[in-house]
Amino acid sequence: MGGKIPTTRSEVQADKDLFKATLPFGVESVKTSWWVVSSTFLLLLASLVGAALAPVWPLRLLFSIVSALLMVRAFITYHDYMHNAILSRSRIAWWLFRLYSALALTPPRSWKHSHNYHHGHVGKLDAADDGAFAMMTTDNWRDASLLKRIAYRVERHPLTILSGYFTIFFLSITVLPFLRNPARHWDSLLVLLGHSGLIAALWVWGGFDVAFFVVLLPMTIASMIGSYLFFAQHSFESMRILPTETWTSRRAAMESSSYLKLNRVMRWFTGNIGYHHVHHLNARIPFYRLPEAMEAIEELQSPATITLSFKDIKACFRCCLWDEGLQRMVSYREFARASAAA
Repeated sequence: MGGKIPTTRSEVQADKDLFKATLPFGVESVKTSWWVVSSTFLLLLASLVGAALAPVWPLRLLFSIVSALLMVRAFITYHDYMHNAILSRSRIAWWLFRLYSALALTPPRSWKHSHNYHHGHVGKLDAADDGAFAMMTTDNWRDASLLKRIAYRVERHPLTILSGYFTIFFLSITVLPFLRNPARHWDSLLVLLGHSGLIAALWVWGGFDVAFFVVLLPMTIASMIGSYLFFAQHSFESMRILPTETWTSRRAAMESSSYLKLNRVMRWFTGNIGYHHVHHLNARIPFYRLPEAMEAIEELQSPATITLSFKDIKACFRCCLWDEGLQRMVSYREFARASAAA
């Protein structure tokens, strides 16, 4: 399956058939959508108030951590809204998610442009890095300059993921798109002003500790979780990177996107984002219907599966370069050893 034989008509038909099978699940229940959105945001608001007003710092820390997990769930509702999977006709939702984008440092224009590109090109060998972490082949790496190699290693380094609040949400999603094209990404400036204004207002009102426990700490934790989830679900040992002539949306979903197996609590906090292969097959499926779709469609029940175990996290970060000859991901060290042997 990893060769460069052009996609056949039967494969194209298989794509169409599988996508068609997902269509019944791409219909939202507006009542359910409002329930998950309103309950998530009310819980988040209550938790943030607790982080601001709790009388002792251990309680504030606890509220802050819970707020971070709720921010992850809130982000999934925003993510689904931007995919037109939920509440796409609601003016109230439009305002709610625009306000939320400032807290989450995710300008709608920048996010929608880059994320839609990601969906249309994930797992494609010659795709640009827009909306995704950079991916080099071993041949690219061999020919790359020292500066390009350094930039690549920095982008995919665990510390970059852990500092996702600054590196990914602040820089990559908000600041850089605005600097490149201010006219197109003017809403990035509004998000920056809103986010910094909120921090400043909390600092003036209650001191640095309030700003820290209400925004800085939960955003750091939530961004760390979100950045890793996005990275891991497209960087794992059994993933495939496909030449353009063999790339199909079905193969991208099943071979270049993973199923992250989580317990029930983490599935709730992460908004079923673990069902990532199903989401990539049809982004219009609301997150609360992803498990239903996987259970109903046999072809979706044998995905590449990863977990949050230390072993899988370590393996994820060892997946650095795509080796076209071996048709798998390799580490820098593995490539260096193979090159020395050759």
